[in-house]
Amino acid sequence: MSLSVFLELVEIKAKTASVFPFLLGTLFAWYHYHTLHIAELLVFFVAMLLFNMAVDANDNYQDYKRSERTEALRFREKTNIIGVHHLNPSMIGWMVVGMMVTSGVLGLWMVSRTGWPLLVMGLFSFAVGYGYAGGPRPISATPYGEFFSGFTMGFVIFLIAVYVNVFNVAAFSWPLIGSVYLASGLAQCTIAALLLANNIADQEEDETLKRRTIVHYLGRFRSIIFFYGLYTVGFLMLIAAVALGLLPKLTLLTLITVPMVVKNARGFAANPVKKLTFPNAIKNLFITTLAQVVFLALGVFLNI
Repeated sequence: MSLSVFLELVEIKAKTASVFPFLLGTLFAWYHYHTLHIAELLVFFVAMLLFNMAVDANDNYQDYKRSERTEALRFREKTNIIGVHHLNPSMIGWMVVGMMVTSGVLGLWMVSRTGWPLLVMGLFSFAVGYGYAGGPRPISATPYGEFFSGFTMGFVIFLIAVYVNVFNVAAFSWPLIGSVYLASGLAQCTIAALLLANNIADQEEDETLKRRTIVHYLGRFRSIIFFYGLYTVGFLMLIAAVALGLLPKLTLLTLITVPMVVKNARGFAANPVKKLTFPNAIKNLFITTLAQVVFLALGVFLNI
């Protein structure tokens, strides 16, 4: 397997959805507590990236394994990366297991250093990661995919990044959790919007594969309204977080991305095609989370 095929298998282009929440959580910890634990932070980053890659590779693997009907066989041969590049499914399965086990071992080391809250968050993440594509009823084939993807990657990764830096100076409490939830709102919503855009573009294919995503229940028109709504809620949560002092005032400059987000969202909504306009949703995730990281960092270091 070539490097380019491997990167496509693990959907490396979508890793923005985990890397930026990691950076946001780290900056949040420094802003409020002025403390960082570099060793734990670096180990968490590696474990997080390995696990995220394993989940996306497993998603492709499980789709390939489920493709048994005539219509699905065409999908397996023409669309699924394992079939397109004639990869060995058994090798992919063991590679997924290897990445997950390595991530789990690194996670247990961090638990030994930080405490039980990380174990709870880690177990939740592993359960969602496995359930997203595995089991008799994968989360990705239900109406709950957007919630779990946004919540887990946008919020839980953010929260873990905060916790591994402040576990010895701040209590793991509901006020801390609530503050992080609000501060991570834009990341949660743009990640959920990315998956929703994917499900809108894949509606026909999902119906063929008997996936009942939220688009199946809402229909395309209402799903597109929901798509716009996610961005709106995300930016409102950002404004609220700044107003409550959870984020520096400079973080409000993230709002300069609104015209670009609207333009990209309209382009996708007008013609929701996977290869043609779905990249607009990827761009929206990238520019909003990048802008928030940059302006949060400036606010932290300039104390504005």
